[in-house]
Amino acid sequence: MMKDKTLHKRKHKITPYRIGRMLGAFVRAVIIIGICFTILQPLFVKLSVSFMGEQDLYDSSVKYIAKHFTWNNYKMAAAGMDYWKVFLRTAVLSGSISLLQLFVCLLTAYGFARFRFPGKKLLFGCVVLTMIVPPQVIMLPLFMKYRFFDIFGIFKAVTGSSVNLIDTYWPFILQAVTCMGIRNGLYIYMLRQFFKGMPRELEEAAFVDGSGKLRTFLQIMLPSAVPMMVTVFLFGFVWQWTDSFYASLYLNNTKVMSSALSSLAVNVYSSYSGYGGSMNFISPGFVSMMNNTGTVMAILPLIILYLICQKNFVEGIERSGIVG
Repeated sequence: MMKDKTLHKRKHKITPYRIGRMLGAFVRAVIIIGICFTILQPLFVKLSVSFMGEQDLYDSSVKYIAKHFTWNNYKMAAAGMDYWKVFLRTAVLSGSISLLQLFVCLLTAYGFARFRFPGKKLLFGCVVLTMIVPPQVIMLPLFMKYRFFDIFGIFKAVTGSSVNLIDTYWPFILQAVTCMGIRNGLYIYMLRQFFKGMPRELEEAAFVDGSGKLRTFLQIMLPSAVPMMVTVFLFGFVWQWTDSFYASLYLNNTKVMSSALSSLAVNVYSSYSGYGGSMNFISPGFVSMMNNTGTVMAILPLIILYLICQKNFVEGIERSGIVG
């Protein structure tokens, strides 16, 4: 009996080692909670403001919970953004461009990971360079290139003039095909690291069985790369969905989600002014409320998409070679 009590006291005895472990766990918990709060707090504020009446914005007693709960903000924002039409257009554009980028980046990354050819290091250095150079630096050359598009003077020789691709989807398609789309350098790097981490024995076994390089890539490598492909697709979709730089550069008269969101306050103001709205009603607080509501409506599809693909996304990040 005495022996059991002694063992019990030793087991629960507070030692410097246990104090250090408890202190370390406490510090980690505080850091994690702080990071989560920093990330989620702005989103929670936008969500709470989107359900507030305008009078709540000027009530000092209202912080996060609305006193005058309303759905009218979403109705006005949907009308001001022409939401469902813009949503469908942006979803088709983002999905198709992301799939095209994924296909091209897969082939490019596999070539860098498995084949030897002259200038390989130089070309991969150019890929890394695309991640470093800001797109604003090449904004004017990009615009002029697609405003007066030509291929070795062929169009001008045949038709007498170049082709204007501005306000069409062709600039996005051409950039995706040539691995110059949004963050394509990052996608190639991630996929290259993934393919380099795969054992060569898989390919060698396929070659012994008579498979060619293309068949080995399609039947052996691609099925193993599904989590990484989902990750790259999600990155591409999210960046294309939220892109405002290229959308404003190439699409002057065609609205996508980012451009519709940026002009939401102006559209709502014009709507209410046209129906006799007063400047007191279209106040800075109302504009802020509309912008917060529009932001929630813009990012909600992305949150749903992430929840659907989160398992493959996390696995792809872990196997990409970027973390750890």
